[in-house]
Amino acid sequence: MTEDEKMQVAVFRFGVISDFVTGAQMSRGEKRRLMRDKCARKWQIPFSQKTSLSIGTINRWCRLYKGSHGDLKSLLPKDRCDQGKSRAMDEDTCLSLIELKLQTPSLSVPQLIEQMNRQSRVSPGIVLNNSTVYRFLHQQDLIDLPVKKPVDRRKFEAELPNDLWQSDVMHGPRVDVDGKRRKTYLIAIIDDHSRLIAHGEFYLSEALRSYLDAFENALAKRGLPRKLYVDNGAAFRSRLLEYISASLAIALIHSKPYQPQGRGKIERFFRTVRGQFLPGFKGKSLNELNEAFDSWLSNIYHQRKHSSTKQAPIERFAANLQCLRAAPDNLHDYFRKVARRKVNKDRTITLNGQLFEAPVALIGKRVELLYHDSQPQQVEVKYQNKSFGMLVAVNLNVNCRVKRDKNNNPQIHSNTSPNEYGGGKLWSSKRKHDDEQ
Repeated sequence: MTEDEKMQVAVFRFGVISDFVTGAQMSRGEKRRLMRDKCARKWQIPFSQKTSLSIGTINRWCRLYKGSHGDLKSLLPKDRCDQGKSRAMDEDTCLSLIELKLQTPSLSVPQLIEQMNRQSRVSPGIVLNNSTVYRFLHQQDLIDLPVKKPVDRRKFEAELPNDLWQSDVMHGPRVDVDGKRRKTYLIAIIDDHSRLIAHGEFYLSEALRSYLDAFENALAKRGLPRKLYVDNGAAFRSRLLEYISASLAIALIHSKPYQPQGRGKIERFFRTVRGQFLPGFKGKSLNELNEAFDSWLSNIYHQRKHSSTKQAPIERFAANLQCLRAAPDNLHDYFRKVARRKVNKDRTITLNGQLFEAPVALIGKRVELLYHDSQPQQVEVKYQNKSFGMLVAVNLNVNCRVKRDKNNNPQIHSNTSPNEYGGGKLWSSKRKHDDEQ
């Protein structure tokens, strides 16, 4: 697996164990019930055909994360010790199983194995057993599933502020931008317990950059939530958002596709915006829209008693300030993009078409580069979780004059002084010799 793929697995594993390693204290009974629920559900495990997790696996991930004092990289998968060796079934046998099952779907697993052996479809050295074949067919969704029962949906509410945030995007009105009418998008994040809006702002795009700006503002103003509940939009499925959330010990949860019921609170807020704020807005520009919206949030929505909680959102949020996690002082650094590069023998690294120079100690090492799109020249380099400072952009004109002393220390030499022109020496020397003759 590549480094990026391993990081995706680590982020998934954190999402599974987040309730155990970042949540409030739970009784043994609550932990057992939560563990049973996690083991009973189906998971979409990155780069794996498995769909279930065992108690031992989840406990092992918890021990690794706690033992590293919350380091996300402790959850990176290790290379398999049996890599390159044959597994229970080879590719040809698997393809034959699928083909035979599709041709005769009524066959049970024992009958399927019998037909595979009778028709000599099993590769030499492979022995089929019921559990192996059943597990494989189950992973391929080729086992008949029982009739689905009605879904048990119940109202819920987070126990404390910042236990759970919900977030979504609403299509807003058009505004004037450089002489053109542009569509706006309201990105809002609501605290499930208090109904307070951690941050809400209209943008000209619903892309990842806009959402990360809103998310960072929310964290800076209201602290860190334990969970962030979003839908399956492109921005919410971003690897960068998953990495940022996991690094801040925030569990990123996605709702099931085409089932918006779990995000009911943010949807109800959007209905309030459409019915109570937008009809009264008379401005034309994006700045006017956001100024009016911020004023409405602060002076009306946050101060008014909510119909469900019977408290004003700001009052309910402030009632338990002692349980909030403050955002780190270097919060902006968590929103940097991460790129992985190998340092060349000449110490150079290329990032986004720009050539940088790394420290000598990193030659040949695969390092992490952290940077903001808005500041592409400021790139921090890390190796094995240790920072080696900021990279320096390569100046080829300076490098051509760099010499090394006997201790391999750089020294810049120049044969020309600032006030002396050093060109044309050959011809001037010849003319002087001719004059003397």
